[in-house]
Amino acid sequence: MTRSDTNAVEVRGLVKHYGATKALDGVDLDVREGTVLGVLGPNGAGKTTLVRCLSTLIVPDAGTARVAGYDVVRQPRQLRRTIGLTGQYASVDEKLSGWENLYMIGRLLDLSRKDARRRADEMLERFSLTEAAKRPVMTYSGGMRRRLDLAASMIGRPAVLYLDEPTTGLDPRTRNEVWDEVQRMVAEGVTVLLTTQYMEEAERLAHELTVIDRGRVIAGGGVDELKAKVGGRTLRIRPVDPGHLPAMARALDDSGLTGVAGVTVVPDEGLLNVPILSDEQLTAVIGVLAARGFGIAHIDTHLPSLDEVFLAITGEKTSSAESDTIPEEVAA
Repeated sequence: MTRSDTNAVEVRGLVKHYGATKALDGVDLDVREGTVLGVLGPNGAGKTTLVRCLSTLIVPDAGTARVAGYDVVRQPRQLRRTIGLTGQYASVDEKLSGWENLYMIGRLLDLSRKDARRRADEMLERFSLTEAAKRPVMTYSGGMRRRLDLAASMIGRPAVLYLDEPTTGLDPRTRNEVWDEVQRMVAEGVTVLLTTQYMEEAERLAHELTVIDRGRVIAGGGVDELKAKVGGRTLRIRPVDPGHLPAMARALDDSGLTGVAGVTVVPDEGLLNVPILSDEQLTAVIGVLAARGFGIAHIDTHLPSLDEVFLAITGEKTSSAESDTIPEEVAA
């Protein structure tokens, strides 16, 4: 599906205080229709507060935000009919069955009894929960509850879906199932704002990334764009004769090529690693080695991992997901 240039979410100067703490301190971001924006940041950075503001659960202190054409402060009722939300913890009723949960939510969204029944059946089948439909949710596994929670967020066919740490605590197989479902939703035109601390999840799902720290946006762009900004590329060269590695390194050090520095030999892998910042530098490096008569068996380029990018930008290591630190009376 061709992605739109129209923004489904537009946020400008969003501020939220909890006493003396600024959970959000002038956040700006855009999410194009039919795309996934991954929001990254260390614990307490403001990610969950952002989602709560955009889903009308809390009111920002300053700034503006429009979602699916609606102002989140002035038009909360209209907005709630166009969005879905899956939080860090399943919010379904454990005493009801899976089917009863979905039917109830459909009715709360003003679907007719017939449409609510049909939609509940559709979502249970789509999330592979049909066999467990009549069982109380308290008997479901963690992965089943998470899939039910996602199904619940989709009952009203939302235009914009918020996923706040959606795969926290899931095993790898269930996590992959959730990722597949998110990709299917986006292919159908849903816009997704995803908060996560799993770098693999962000790389798998997000079209663009926004990094938040201490309530501020500190970086943004595509995955490869952020990688290039932080660490550039490393040109990895494997010579025909591994014995030529030291001589190749010396040839590059002596070449005087602009911006080419920090050449390293990795003898155990038979590689020469050359940091580069542009395609022009890549071409120049290969030209120098070819002019000196070195045979090259293989070359490729390597970008830093998203974990390395996250660490470089925030100074924080990725860790298990936690919600922002919020006073109990606000979070309740």
